[in-house]
Amino acid sequence: MPKYVIERELPGAGKLTEEQLRAISQKSCDVIRGLGAGIQWMESFVTDDKIYCVYYASDKEIIRKHAEQGGFPANRIEEIRTVISPVTAEDNVPAEMEASHN
Repeated sequence: MPKYVIERELPGAGKLTEEQLRAISQKSCDVIRGLGAGIQWMESFVTDDKIYCVYYASDKEIIRKHAEQGGFPANRIEEIRTVISPVTAEDNVPAEMEASHN
């Protein structure tokens, strides 16, 4: 399934209490269960005024349905094309070279 990042504009998100975040998470999980196998929530990042969520989903439409049914904003939905990290910056060492260094 494709992987997506969802930007949710939610002023004051960073000030939500643990109980409020738990309630939002529970609501999200309930809606996902109702939608079936076409959507899976991976994790979310809470900033001062936004929440960025990472989902696997069959398409953008099921993410929109999740937002509508859950009462969550989904201001922007983007498919993740690739992931990079500090490891991406490393040169690949050929196997024969690696073996000679051990």
